[in-house]
Amino acid sequence: MGKIIAIANQKGGVGKTTTTINLSASLAKEGKRVLIIDADPQANATSGYGIDPRTMKSSIYECLVDSYPMEGSQVTTCVEGLDLLGSRIDLAGAEIELINKPNRERVLANLLKAVVDKYDFILIDCSPSLGLITVNALTAANSVIIPVQAEYFALEGISKLLNTIRIIKSKLNPSLEIEGFLLTMYDARLRLANQIYEELKGHFGDMVFDTVIPRNIRLSEAPSHGLPAILYDPDSRGATSHVMLAKEIISKNKAHKA
Repeated sequence: MGKIIAIANQKGGVGKTTTTINLSASLAKEGKRVLIIDADPQANATSGYGIDPRTMKSSIYECLVDSYPMEGSQVTTCVEGLDLLGSRIDLAGAEIELINKPNRERVLANLLKAVVDKYDFILIDCSPSLGLITVNALTAANSVIIPVQAEYFALEGISKLLNTIRIIKSKLNPSLEIEGFLLTMYDARLRLANQIYEELKGHFGDMVFDTVIPRNIRLSEAPSHGLPAILYDPDSRGATSHVMLAKEIISKNKAHKA
């Protein structure tokens, strides 16, 4: 059975989609079968793989709102072993349409039952909000990766997200765990970036990934070419750091299973 990991932080611009695009590609390059679910109406994880939402016969919107089966709604990507369930702008209205559904917080969890055995990892790219779709993602997930930007306001809002996770854990998904806090946009030359890393480590200890994701121009350029960094420039620091993160996650999950 695949592990379902939500990538969430209600603060925008912290690198959720960049992490989703590049971590998924790195996991696939390590021989894992991976599915990305783009649960953000901006559909950046979809366009970041060069997929035009208009060409998809169905998306996460149709699955959530119209009960389309997830099996068959995925598309293949440029990375072998990596599929994507894309998003469209329609998803912005899905929260209103889900309100009257029975078990509305568990719609995604129920849909995933049909495909979870096909994959080793399923990564859900969440929107920068704590709305009903993000609640669905956290209810469906086994764990959550929390990207944290290496800047002054980095820790702002984490307490709100952690509180949401606690509520979901107590009421909807008792098995939800924190996979790890991931420091993104890290510049080792800045004292502030190092202070934030130390502060995270002080607060959360082993829950902070050893791998940090540096500021890297190749990471910013790659999505405009419809590629993850590992295909756009495999030797860039952006690509190699995500490979290290994938290896850290694989190793951590092997240790937990042992």
